[in-house]
Amino acid sequence: MATYGHSLVPRRKVSTTVYITPEQDAVLKALAQRTKVPVAEYIRQGIDLVVEKYRDQLPGQVDLTLGSR
Repeated sequence: MATYGHSLVPRRKVSTTVYITPEQDAVLKALAQRTKVPVAEYIRQGIDLVVEKYRDQLPGQVDLTLGSR
């Protein structure tokens, strides 16, 4: 979801197929059942973590951090 003003607006999602191991499936389902967070949300969060980890390898990315202010 994206925040616009003070309201949450659902973001459009793209459907894709991801193949995971039976162990990953079991752990994700157990986590989702315990937390009531959908497996798809955990997969999206995992993708975000990987993208952040490898951000410097994405084309056209320049880090403009100039130290703390």
